[in-house]
Amino acid sequence: MTVGRNTGQVREAAAPVHNELPEAGDAVRDLRGRPEHTPAELLFDAGDVVVVSGLPGSGKTTLMRRTVTDRRIDSQDTRLAWQRRLPGIPYALYRPLTRTAHFARTWWALRSGDSLVVHDCGTQAWVRHWLGRGARRRGRALRLVVLDVPPGIALEGQAIRGRWVSKYAFARHRGAARRLIAQVEAGRLPTGCAGAVLLDRESATVLRRIGFSA
Repeated sequence: MTVGRNTGQVREAAAPVHNELPEAGDAVRDLRGRPEHTPAELLFDAGDVVVVSGLPGSGKTTLMRRTVTDRRIDSQDTRLAWQRRLPGIPYALYRPLTRTAHFARTWWALRSGDSLVVHDCGTQAWVRHWLGRGARRRGRALRLVVLDVPPGIALEGQAIRGRWVSKYAFARHRGAARRLIAQVEAGRLPTGCAGAVLLDRESATVLRRIGFSA
């Protein structure tokens, strides 16, 4: 599957997907529940910015590490780097440092003009708007890859990785994810976003690469 920059449309390289959202138009592709029609690759135009979004524990970091060979910015990588610097100190005490470092890395990567895949922090929609504006200034597009995973499965994912989000924070993430998915389903993409792909765990497992065309 390749995603065109000029039209914001999705073009199938292989078998078509039959569960597209008709009201959303060609800018949205729904691959949930159809792993047999999910391509091995999601390819975007060189220079585009791809934001991977979903609940904490939904598998965003796992998906990015497994499929992204181009430049990626993952907040979990930033967190682990600070963890190594501050062993034994509760994460809550240095969370603001991690967030600041993540946004700084993202800002520098965006300025470089490189093709970029970014881990979405979820509740902070302004980050997606900021990335969209940055992509537009470079004549490129912002794309969304949304992992739609039930809250219970996301909580299991948190347990597996041994890092829990507080009940309050998880409730905020659930609300933000629900709103984002509803907007995408209705074709109301976030400001500056040219297209979106909806995945569930099954379809995400089929993917072997999220990358960019030459």
